[in-house]
Amino acid sequence: MDDAAPVDLFAALADDSRWQILVTLSRSPASASALAAELPITRQAIAKHLRVLEDVGLVSSAKAGRELRYEPVGARLSQVARQLDAIARGWDRRLDRIRSIAEDGRP
Repeated sequence: MDDAAPVDLFAALADDSRWQILVTLSRSPASASALAAELPITRQAIAKHLRVLEDVGLVSSAKAGRELRYEPVGARLSQVARQLDAIARGWDRRLDRIRSIAEDGRP
């Protein structure tokens, strides 16, 4: 879901288990069972974390036989990266102005 509130998105990313799942999925799509075999998290917990990640639009699922396979949503991750980059550029500009005032005495 692309309209997830930023607080929900960052809450999803802030959880260590969800972060591990997302990093693991970045290597290749996987089912909850495959993730449970690779990570120190139960399959039931992984399923709950995947729902959270899917609700904020960071992963998508597709039926593959009897399982759901999950993969990161690159467009959503890129959107988040662009938003963070814009915030960082704004702070960089502010810091440059502060540095200029401190060094030159003028804005």
